[in-house]
Amino acid sequence: MAISIQTNVNALTAQDNLRVTSDFQSKTIARLTSGYRINSSGDDAAGLAVANKFRSDTAELTQGVRNANDGISQLQIIDGGANNISKILDRMKTLATQAASTTFTGSRTTLDTEFQALKGEINRQASNVGLQTNGTYNTSMSIYIGGGGSNQSNAKVTVDLSGGGNAIDSTGLGVSGTGLLSGGVALGSVDISGSGSTFLTANAGVVATEVFTFNLGNVGTQVSATVSGGANGAGITGANAVSQLNASLNSSGISASIGTGGALTFSSSSAFTIAGPTALVGAGAAGTIATLSQNIENTGMYRTTGTQVWSDLTAGGSETLAFSQNGVTKSVALAGVTTLSGAISQINSDLSSAGIKVTAMLDKAGTSITYQSSSDFTLQKTAGAGVLGSMAGAGAGTLVDATDPTAGSSPTANALSALNSLSVAVTNLGSAQGKIGTGQNMLAYAINLAQSQISGFSAAESRIRDADVASEAANLTKAQVMVQASMAAMAQANSAPQAVLSLLRG
Repeated sequence: MAISIQTNVNALTAQDNLRVTSDFQSKTIARLTSGYRINSSGDDAAGLAVANKFRSDTAELTQGVRNANDGISQLQIIDGGANNISKILDRMKTLATQAASTTFTGSRTTLDTEFQALKGEINRQASNVGLQTNGTYNTSMSIYIGGGGSNQSNAKVTVDLSGGGNAIDSTGLGVSGTGLLSGGVALGSVDISGSGSTFLTANAGVVATEVFTFNLGNVGTQVSATVSGGANGAGITGANAVSQLNASLNSSGISASIGTGGALTFSSSSAFTIAGPTALVGAGAAGTIATLSQNIENTGMYRTTGTQVWSDLTAGGSETLAFSQNGVTKSVALAGVTTLSGAISQINSDLSSAGIKVTAMLDKAGTSITYQSSSDFTLQKTAGAGVLGSMAGAGAGTLVDATDPTAGSSPTANALSALNSLSVAVTNLGSAQGKIGTGQNMLAYAINLAQSQISGFSAAESRIRDADVASEAANLTKAQVMVQASMAAMAQANSAPQAVLSLLRG
């Protein structure tokens, strides 16, 4: 081969190998010091993309586990409140049982005072845990955990505590309108108390029904309760009819019971009117639960002025209603009101702070309204052009005194009704507790899966991205030896041209 001092090919080769070996040593040191096989996209672009996906899924699931634990903690708080409310219901049932006995000689007022206070405590505790009617957690809760990939519906756990049936306040449990004092509105004189009595019988293959319609003391709120006879026309007992009514009315604040003389009796601490059935639905139906020739109003707990017949105000007509209660007078000015619902809406709005409710009387013509309040009041009507209508017992400009509530159908009517409502409340609370417990278990199972996925994704990322320390340690030793060898070889290559000097010495 030719000997050249101009280009030292061996030195260049040594330099190139030294560069490659140094790069290898640098990457090996980087992997050992970082713990990762892939430290930049250039190390393994495809592997880095896959590893990053696993790392992202792990981050999502890690936070999802925290979300689920937060959800379990909140459900445990709600569960604690529900357990305490269950004990309050036990005490309320004890009081109601005491008041429901005709041999009780103490003060039902004392019992009712505690009973009403306990209803307030139920509302306070339900509100504190957020499961009152329309409360923070009286909804469908969605807890995002992850792990579902592109299908986000699989990444969430839903705990549905929505609706009045899952609220654990007095309204949701159906005891808001209950009390232990005597009272109630008896419908007709049908005796449904006999254990052998049968009602709503019908022809074979026909189920007879009887419908009761209630207009509550809230604007536009109307509730219907249907009682169905036995299968194949067999009929039902009065106690069964009362049970069906209470199940339908549990969230309305109205309770059904069997009153004096066995009459079907309704009671509530709120204003309401009733339109009972005058006929049964179902071919050949017989044995009515109750009859009602005209609609009636709740006089068991409320004071009322009686009814006012509705007629539209003429165009441009006006009328003023002045309500006096506890020394305070509130006036309602009606002008050009052309519908019954419009009059009710305006009057209730203007009297919202007075505790006086205007309720529609659900008579056949639908033309009457009644004024009710838990406190005494007087009403004076001043007619303008196109009067609202006549009022029982008074003409225009005459004061009408609210009548006191009636004594009720029996001393134990409301207590017996309260017992029915409390039995329903215990069932409703148990249903809500079941959903709360189910939610806790679902979240616990979801956490187990998420933890398993975290382990799996982390292991998958490790296999792709983490450095094999044993292998890299061996590579480092190899790289160090090769670097040293390359340095020694390059020294020899650099000294090779000096051999040419011996030729020049001659």
